[in-house]
Amino acid sequence: MKFPIALSIALLISSISQGQTINKTDEKILRQKEDSLKPLSTKLIQGINSVDRFKADSSFTRILVRALSVKNSFLYPFDSLQTISIKVAPDSSFRIFTWQMFINDNVVRQHGAIQMKTADGSLKLIPLIDKSDITQNMADTIADNRGWMGAIYYKIILTKFQDKNYYTLLGFDENNIRSNRKIIEVLSFNDGKPVFGGRYFSVPNNSLFPKNPSRYIMEFKKEASPRLTYDPTLGMIVMEHLVSESNEPNKKWTLVPDGDYEGFKWIDGRWVYVEKIFKQVTPEGQAPVPTPINESKLGN
Repeated sequence: MKFPIALSIALLISSISQGQTINKTDEKILRQKEDSLKPLSTKLIQGINSVDRFKADSSFTRILVRALSVKNSFLYPFDSLQTISIKVAPDSSFRIFTWQMFINDNVVRQHGAIQMKTADGSLKLIPLIDKSDITQNMADTIADNRGWMGAIYYKIILTKFQDKNYYTLLGFDENNIRSNRKIIEVLSFNDGKPVFGGRYFSVPNNSLFPKNPSRYIMEFKKEASPRLTYDPTLGMIVMEHLVSESNEPNKKWTLVPDGDYEGFKWIDGRWVYVEKIFKQVTPEGQAPVPTPINESKLGN
């Protein structure tokens, strides 16, 4: 009896392994698609005018969808696309593509998609539609993929509560000509459908942020570069405290870091605010974000 059982296990492992690899023909197709995507991804940012950038974005999106339609494309890294952020969930259940397109000096729009990992290697793709420009209160908005708030994600943190997975996203947004933003939001899935935001923050009332928001938005002066990152040693999201240069905290474009650190700790299904962190953590490596963005602004 031992031999058939061992053989069955070996065959099962072999079958699983084969289902998680890209065959040579498909890999060649994916490399060709990546070669086509690379110049378009650069043009998204560096196109001469908005018309060129819109055309590049349209072509990039079409080719990317075709590439992802190749069987087991989830395993292909597309790592030559330097202006595209591709972040894989810690449990490898999905990955998120995000990128940005400059419309003009005061308007930047984010595009993106979630690729779910499937058992048979087929494509399950969820488009992300940026609605931040028509949303009045981003901090209090809970939405699906068609009401996405838009960000370039540079970190995914996996937490659990009551046997459910929650994926906290750290993102960056070149908001407008006066200010940038960093965003913390929780992504969850209900019946396979994404939900961005939720009552997962416990924040006291203060002059900078609303109490218990649906997402935590850190808006600051364009030239500033406050840290917002995750420290696994502390098990905390760590960020620099902001103060107004002109003593006008409601004017977000006047906010700059003051050298103190605050953060969030995941406790009983919520990110609980910690007012002061005395231990300064070691900076993470460079975050994979679009080339024109100063990477020093993203958590270093």
